[in-house]
Amino acid sequence: MSQAEQYEKCPHQYELQRLRKVKPRPAAWSHQGTAFHAAIETYEEGGRTLAEGEVANVFHVEYVAATKQALADEPNLDNWLTAGTDGKSDIEARYARGLEQARSYVRWAEDHKPAIWKDRAGALGIERHLTADIGGVTVQGYVDQLLDQPDGSVRVRDLKTGSMKSKFQLKTYGVLARKVLGVVVNHADWYMAKTGKLSRPIDVTGVAEEEVAEKFAVLDASVKAGHFPAKPGFHCRFCSVSHACSFRSR
Repeated sequence: MSQAEQYEKCPHQYELQRLRKVKPRPAAWSHQGTAFHAAIETYEEGGRTLAEGEVANVFHVEYVAATKQALADEPNLDNWLTAGTDGKSDIEARYARGLEQARSYVRWAEDHKPAIWKDRAGALGIERHLTADIGGVTVQGYVDQLLDQPDGSVRVRDLKTGSMKSKFQLKTYGVLARKVLGVVVNHADWYMAKTGKLSRPIDVTGVAEEEVAEKFAVLDASVKAGHFPAKPGFHCRFCSVSHACSFRSR
């Protein structure tokens, strides 16, 4: 799933990172997202018995471990990707932001009580790794949450600590959930950690497998053909392999 999104954004970035194996520059926002997901997964799998502070501590442990490892690999903070600030300040700011986002999710979940879907074996629909053949291409994705709906369907939910959203991602997750889990998926949405609220839901009722298969087929054919044109633009500022790119937009 992430490969398709990366290729669509910039085929040359895809080539540099996935084929040439250029070492990505570290970014604190990546560790923030990973630690937040770990904290929420722990909270949900524990039946929402953990208090705000305990969930925040899971974030703390995960974030500190990840940033320490990243600093060991790249101690020069000038080489870290940031959103307009210095590396040290960005690491500190995202730590504080992530702690509050973890706490805020707990408050939101206690107020709204979303019903996590369970499969027949009783396994929760949290961080489900789904893999299926879509249009002749093996597609896999990690669905953050699957939720029971009053009409008997299941809603796909993606947790976001940043601002970037992809409708194609949710559409693909809906198709994967139908194929792999055999559930009905009519709607999907995002939980936006920045605001502590849900996005407006998107209707995926009419999204057929063929609709998403087309994009994966194009990706597969393009990669096999060695077609990796650069798409320089604003996103180059946040590209983790821009240091190895001669086309980047400054």
